[in-house]
Amino acid sequence: MEFEYQKISVIGLGYIGLPTAATIASRGIDVVGVDVSQSAVRAISQGKAHFSEPDLDMLVQSAVSTKKLRAQTTPEEAEAFIIAVPTPFLDDHSGDLSYVEAAGRSIAKVLKPDDLVILESTSPVGTTQKLCGWIAEERPDLRLPDRHPDNPDIHMAYCPERILPGRMVFELVENDRIIGGITEACTDKAEALYEIFVRGELHRTNAPTAELVKIMENAYRDVNIAFANEMSTVCDALDLNAWEAINLANRHPRVNVLKPGPGVGGHCIAIDPWFLISRLPNQTPLMRMARKVNDAKPGIILSKTRHQIERFRKPVVACLGLAYKPDVDDLRESPALKIVEMLAKDSDADLLVVEPHIASLPDVLAQYERIKKVTLEDALERADIILVLVGHKKFKKIDSRKIYESVVIDTIGLWKGRF
Repeated sequence: MEFEYQKISVIGLGYIGLPTAATIASRGIDVVGVDVSQSAVRAISQGKAHFSEPDLDMLVQSAVSTKKLRAQTTPEEAEAFIIAVPTPFLDDHSGDLSYVEAAGRSIAKVLKPDDLVILESTSPVGTTQKLCGWIAEERPDLRLPDRHPDNPDIHMAYCPERILPGRMVFELVENDRIIGGITEACTDKAEALYEIFVRGELHRTNAPTAELVKIMENAYRDVNIAFANEMSTVCDALDLNAWEAINLANRHPRVNVLKPGPGVGGHCIAIDPWFLISRLPNQTPLMRMARKVNDAKPGIILSKTRHQIERFRKPVVACLGLAYKPDVDDLRESPALKIVEMLAKDSDADLLVVEPHIASLPDVLAQYERIKKVTLEDALERADIILVLVGHKKFKKIDSRKIYESVVIDTIGLWKGRF
């Protein structure tokens, strides 16, 4: 069966929704983007992305100038709706689905028979089923596919994103996608939508399996990062160079140890494993331990830094990087940000922050008088201790002659243990 889409709505215009909306619009489809943030809507309406991502500004500007992409704060009728809203966790580490629920209830008001609803947000298993229920509560006149699989009015599917900040525009098109419908007919309609812009393979399954696979992918990465982080602490205890040891271990044809760092950040790996751990604690001891190892790493870096701070009468620490990964402006769940905040609370050092991808300090740091955002050159000139937290390209080019008199704590192996 052939499906043609003339108008698609994307609910949530953040790190996933905006690239998705702009990419679909670039294929000549009318796209209505919806977000609760007035500032985000205003920026997009002016043809600008409201966060930093290579090539995204150009894509958004083109889509808006050709009138294929519009941004607003309320939903309107469309043929398909893609929900890409945040899914943080609650105090008990279970998934906070309030944003998904709000999105589902908001679009329910404008749904009409034969529409498609896709959830992309990383979610606990069973969330797509819950979304059906929320929409049914708002629109009892519509038949949902979970209760009326043979003749639904609305088709629904779970199709998780798989894109990496810094490569979003490329990976959105090139990566394989999982298409998990509530029914086979739902999968058909969702597959037809992704065929519009995805060049990677589309893999069909059901919604709960697709939900589990997305969490599984991020939990797998978390476990592997935890092993690397644990080996770095082993090397510290033995006074050995972790980067050299890992590099040599990786010479084995079947070994690929990842690179350790100051912890795990971002909205995916640091959060998503909890969706399984909180629900099935007896079945997930390895994932829980990986989370414990990775969450403990910022504290280990803090202790190491405080030990060096005690050597100086009026210590000045240059903190290189706040983002959760190199060359992005994304601070979500960033271990670098957490470490700087802990240093502000637990030491008397002056902290010089260098983060070239943001214009000003986040509020959580701006409240401290001893924290200043400075240029890289200023930080290197003034610092007693240089704390490397993020591997931005700009930091890789530092002339070693400028820092030979400083104490260097390289948490990511940017300089491969040379200092």
